Amino acid sequence: MSSYLYTIAGRVQKVGFRKFVYKKALALGLDGYTKNLPNGQVEVLASFCSLGEQDLFEQVLHKGPVFSKVKEVRKKEVGNYAKKGFDILLV
Repeated sequence: MSSYLYTIAGRVQKVGFRKFVYKKALALGLDGYTKNLPNGQVEVLASFCSLGEQDLFEQVLHKGPVFSKVKEVRKKEVGNYAKKGFDILLV
């Protein structure tokens, strides 16, 4: 299982981005979280069992919900994420 930390920049707060990511992650059965950052970006940590899951989820991050405008998605591999389930974290 691989885990990645994503930072998404653009118009991604107050447009339903975290809820959009949360629903897609649950549908795929991913573990991780999403949260707003103080600088206006959104952070997402996700664990994948397959490259197919990862590719599909990354498409979701690049697209976002209808009122968002994703300008950049940065990705960094991190150690295994041990917590099960996917959460929306409040800052």
